Amino acid sequence: MMTDKETAETQIVAGADAVEEGHEHSDGEVVEEELVGGAPVRRKGIYLLPNALTTASLFSGFYAIVSAANGVFDNAAIAIFVSMILDGLDGRVARMTNTQSKFGEEYDSLADMVAFGVAPGLVAFFWSLNGLDQVGWAVTFIYVAGAALRLARFNTQIGSVDKKFFVGLPSPAAAACVAGLVWCFNGVEPASWLTGLTLLVVGGTGVLMVSNVLYRSFKDLDLRGRVPFAAILVVVLAFVVIALDPGTVLFSGFLLYALSGPVRALFRKVKRGSSPQV
Repeated sequence: MMTDKETAETQIVAGADAVEEGHEHSDGEVVEEELVGGAPVRRKGIYLLPNALTTASLFSGFYAIVSAANGVFDNAAIAIFVSMILDGLDGRVARMTNTQSKFGEEYDSLADMVAFGVAPGLVAFFWSLNGLDQVGWAVTFIYVAGAALRLARFNTQIGSVDKKFFVGLPSPAAAACVAGLVWCFNGVEPASWLTGLTLLVVGGTGVLMVSNVLYRSFKDLDLRGRVPFAAILVVVLAFVVIALDPGTVLFSGFLLYALSGPVRALFRKVKRGSSPQV
């Protein structure tokens, strides 16, 4: 049996060890486990390149909010599209350089919430919806909440759904619809039809993000394989068309993508309903 004095001394030593062990990781450094040769190894620090691209995407989303608050809506819309490009690069760079990490995944998701959730919603609100009082901010909140729920659901479904499809409209595509609308009609005089269109696009994309509608992810496309020489001419033509009127072309393209999900779902439902019963 240990005496009270011995018990107290044991607790003091154990507490000191715990403090010393905790102090090893109390310097604010990120520590993650990685598999090296099949064995888990604890590594300190983060990877600079992919997280720098994520930070640039976050900055573009923040810049879009600031620009919209100052009434420079074309710059705000362009900044959201820049965020889309950077968001597409950070993940690919991480995979190419084998610098994926749990920290990077979490940081990317938070940056996406700002760039594709808060920023497009506030840009649309400052541009057109702020004159509708409660209706305007309510529809804006539907979009922002839809983006948050979409990102949270996507993070929980990684590895459990078919990579060929997204469940719900991807948040970057929804942001592109809103930003493209602002960019396309920024020079048009305010009118009731334009306000109605903004309500429809902002509210509709917000609902589509949390829907169960399937969208093609295009992740099954082989971009590394050889293609006919004429394929590069199609790429050149696409760049030329976009350069002629970027706002209109990008808005039209992403709006068609947003509508493709419900249209495909409707066709599948009609096809199943018209199939003969056995």
